[in-house]
Amino acid sequence: MAQETILQHWVLTKFAYPFLLMFFVVFAILEKTKIFGEDKKQLNALVAFVISLIFVSAVFPKLVVGNLILFLTVAIIVVFVALLLWGFVIGEEAKIVGKGMKIAIGIVIGIALIFAIFWATGLGFKFFEPLFDQSWSKDFWTNFFFIIVVAIALAVLLASKNKD
Repeated sequence: MAQETILQHWVLTKFAYPFLLMFFVVFAILEKTKIFGEDKKQLNALVAFVISLIFVSAVFPKLVVGNLILFLTVAIIVVFVALLLWGFVIGEEAKIVGKGMKIAIGIVIGIALIFAIFWATGLGFKFFEPLFDQSWSKDFWTNFFFIIVVAIALAVLLASKNKD
């Protein structure tokens, strides 16, 4: 069993973190919208405090917000990795690379990101096993990739012919 740190204690995870999250979000919204008027920080803080206490006392909203925050953190990391890969591939040479090449690179990065998510979540490639473990799959995929290569070659030839 993994050791529990002080930051994982049930008092913090079930009460303090949800309370602080809700308090800061509500306070920021009240400050930005100025519902109670200009320079009413104490009133905004008091209202945010009461709303946060009510929020912490309810179980289901805490679960919903907790799940949404977990999803948000994972989504932020996925977007960060995608942008990092895009930056590594394109970099400062973005002016040299054409629009079609940028789209192709974006598609390759998207596919790589999907495979990375499957690997990172532990799903592996069990999702794709029915496509590759059949008696017909070897012939199908060989023909499929052959057709893709021919289509790309034709597209390149037709594109170069149109430029002339």
